[in-house]
Amino acid sequence: MKTLTEQLTQYATYHRDRRNIITHFVGIPMIVASMCILLSRPALSPDLLWLTPGAVIAALVTAYYLRLDVRYGVVLGAYLWGCLAVAQSLAPLPTGTWFAIGAGLFFIGWVIQFIGHYFEGRKPAFVDDIIGLLIGPLFIAAEAGFLMGLRKDVEAEVNARAGAPR
Repeated sequence: MKTLTEQLTQYATYHRDRRNIITHFVGIPMIVASMCILLSRPALSPDLLWLTPGAVIAALVTAYYLRLDVRYGVVLGAYLWGCLAVAQSLAPLPTGTWFAIGAGLFFIGWVIQFIGHYFEGRKPAFVDDIIGLLIGPLFIAAEAGFLMGLRKDVEAEVNARAGAPR
């Protein structure tokens, strides 16, 4: 399994234009939230209405993030579980409304992503490596931390390998 720095570096090579990074701060959270909403049905047990496909996937993804890095794993796990809580409040809505919210967020999030990649002049990372779909949220968490002055060691290593954002 690749290390945190290796995963972030590979993803970063597709994301060096600051405009692309900014669009990812909007698009990726929208896509993650949309997936939680769209996977909030059906409940896998009538007695455990919170146990949904989204909850199972979020637990597995959180475990992956925790294995890469505990700090980022905790942050991303909290975001995922927050999204799941919102998704659970939307799941009882009429099917058309529930689906429109989830699909709408998904579509708009991807449009924003592709606008960013237009600025970048490069295809999205997941086109070459499907794991990029999981690394996107991690990249945004790392970039947010870098902006707050956190994890300078990780930032320096990623920038040394991928080049500084331009």
